[in-house]
Amino acid sequence: MGGMADEIVVGVDGSAAALEAVRWAAGEAAPRKLALRLVYAADVTGGRFDGGLPVPQSSFDELQRAGQQLLADAAAVAGEVTVSTEMPLEPPVPLLLECSRTARMVVLGSSGRGGFTGMLAGSTAVSVSAHASCPVAVVRGRPDAAGPVVVGVDGSPTSEEALKVAIDEAAWREVPLVAVHAWSDADYGVPLPTADLDWAEVEREQQRLLAERLAGRQERYPDVRVERVVVRDRPRDELLARSRDAQLVVVGSRGRGGFRGLVLGSTSQALIHHADCPVLVVRPQAA
Repeated sequence: MGGMADEIVVGVDGSAAALEAVRWAAGEAAPRKLALRLVYAADVTGGRFDGGLPVPQSSFDELQRAGQQLLADAAAVAGEVTVSTEMPLEPPVPLLLECSRTARMVVLGSSGRGGFTGMLAGSTAVSVSAHASCPVAVVRGRPDAAGPVVVGVDGSPTSEEALKVAIDEAAWREVPLVAVHAWSDADYGVPLPTADLDWAEVEREQQRLLAERLAGRQERYPDVRVERVVVRDRPRDELLARSRDAQLVVVGSRGRGGFRGLVLGSTSQALIHHADCPVLVVRPQAA
């Protein structure tokens, strides 16, 4: 993430989920000496109501007052980290995607108020995770949980980027990294092995694949203890189960399986909606 600004961007909308996202982001920013940028998308449908009538100035004034108050409340939650606030008249998704071009990370709550003023509805988290230029954290489950960092590894380019981010996160947090390779997912779109296949050999091959992906990374992070997990299971099921005892799950935005038309993979979406701890979605840096 070289060349990025020294700030973490947090989307806020006054909801409890948004405030939890601010608290979590502040905890991430403080030890890394990063600033927080709190943004609220004060979108009023382009200045017109659904019927095409202009929005009265009084409505704009009230929106501004309410937005300034919720930003002040969010800044108070952030504690002693450096905080800036912003309230542009823009829809939330384009705003957050623009912010992601220079941010180290974008942080969102798992759900928000919804409606035309809602920034953090589930669809927003999915859209931003699918298109952002930097990693996107969706804060859900147990935001203050202890435990390891868990990363899904499947050999795809996106997974490689997720692994790079995950081991760095584990080093910052001084916790172990659990690298999970779940290799028997029907969603991959390829035929499952036949009954007469040498399953022991298949598992050895999968173990080799994971070892190859980790080769070199452990040398650069000698203080990070890495646990390798190879299971014959669907990735989403294994990662969701692991999220119960983790403090963070890191996953690529798209794996090597699924349908090409999907912008955000099914595993990533499942984690965003159901994980028991915060989820960090990573896209290839070149994207």
